[in-house]
Amino acid sequence: MADHRTPIVPPDADNISAAARRLREGGLVAFATETVYGLGADATNDKAVAAVFQAKDRPRFNPLIVHVKDSNAARAAVRFNPAAETLAEAFWPGALTIVLPRLDDRIGLLVSAGLDTVAVRVPNHPVAQALLAGAGVPVAAPSANKAGCISPTAAGHVVFSLPGPGDGGPDMILDGGPCPVGVESTVIDLSGSSPVLLRPGGVAAEDIEAVIGPLAAPGENEAAKSPGMQERHYAPDLPLRLDAEEPHPGEGFLAFGPGAPEEAMNLSPTGDLEEAAANLFAMMRALDGPPFEAIAVMAVPDRGLGRAINDRLRRAVVPADG
Repeated sequence: MADHRTPIVPPDADNISAAARRLREGGLVAFATETVYGLGADATNDKAVAAVFQAKDRPRFNPLIVHVKDSNAARAAVRFNPAAETLAEAFWPGALTIVLPRLDDRIGLLVSAGLDTVAVRVPNHPVAQALLAGAGVPVAAPSANKAGCISPTAAGHVVFSLPGPGDGGPDMILDGGPCPVGVESTVIDLSGSSPVLLRPGGVAAEDIEAVIGPLAAPGENEAAKSPGMQERHYAPDLPLRLDAEEPHPGEGFLAFGPGAPEEAMNLSPTGDLEEAAANLFAMMRALDGPPFEAIAVMAVPDRGLGRAINDRLRRAVVPADG
């Protein structure tokens, strides 16, 4: 029987060139970044962007992040201000997304859910960098998984989360190995009068505040400018129980820090939040199924990257009436 799954290919020059060509032709390509694997489409091609939403079963009101090769390409897409220049200098390439007023009218409105702002970032991964340079177009790329599910941090995660190329999925997956950051990018809105933290992520809010000053919390309407703001997001199939000290019968145990039971999966035995972030989604996947009936998660300190980890965990919990 033929294998209809998306092929995983090494990121050599020929495959990078083929992937870049598919993007320009309106196809979809999954690729490694330092945060999670992305599902990329030409951001100037509305039909290709619509195919991303279709492949992910993604709500149309949820904006996509546009990935560009460098700061100059970002300046062509959105209107920079002094704070954006400061953040780009400090954290790009890297796990930081900046929301700014739209400048490039070629970027489809579907990318930004009809808003006059666009979320942009410059990824810090050789595979993503090579693909963006070869494609020559801004690439809209949410995480390469079904909407609301656990984000992919390895090429194999993408295969089992998205349909194959014959069913509307990506044509190929450029394998860059495990994602070193392992949680999505931090999203900062700079389109208003003061900086707003829309989503914690791979760059700690404290580090950003050290560069541009205090970050405000999002208002009710501002949340729509960023992906990952739905009440339930990044969710496993099994129920999740937070702040657990030990597992109940039938629960897989996701631990943090020293002294955890040997049978637990430990985000970081040494209590390193960077290591924990990199392991989060892969370990959640490993516990999300038989022999377990639920997942218990130990408390993670709510500082630095711990804020991003806790944000993902809270959104993964099934509401009480769900």
